[in-house]
Amino acid sequence: MFKVLKVLLCVLSPIIMHAQTVEGKWQTIDDRNGNAKAIVEIYKKDGAVYGKILKILEKGRQGAVCEKCEGDLKGKPIEGMEIITAFKESEPGEYKGKRLFDPEQAMTFRGKLWLDPDNPDQLKVRGYLAFIYRTQTWLRLKD
Repeated sequence: MFKVLKVLLCVLSPIIMHAQTVEGKWQTIDDRNGNAKAIVEIYKKDGAVYGKILKILEKGRQGAVCEKCEGDLKGKPIEGMEIITAFKESEPGEYKGKRLFDPEQAMTFRGKLWLDPDNPDQLKVRGYLAFIYRTQTWLRLKD
């Protein structure tokens, strides 16, 4: 019996660990209307967390470019664009950074992200502009 439990624990550990990390693919949900907007991949690089848009889900927006952007981003495809840059873990499971980019508004915000403590398949993404903030809940995509 002990060997069976040990084997099950070994098999399930990677699944449990994966479900408790911010890394992975997430479906973004517009906090104003509840519509799915995009798929974002969050990954770690050099000890920091990054996120890029893999796919736009909004009808009629596929292949969209950043029209309001300035500089190097002007006219660049939104798919593939990095929107979360170098967020560092501020406390266990919570990441903060100075570049949370919204290509629709062409605005950069300070940000914070963390897993919902009641549901690790929901990611809370909060953008700050001075003392005002908005929080979206993104949904984990299962492979």
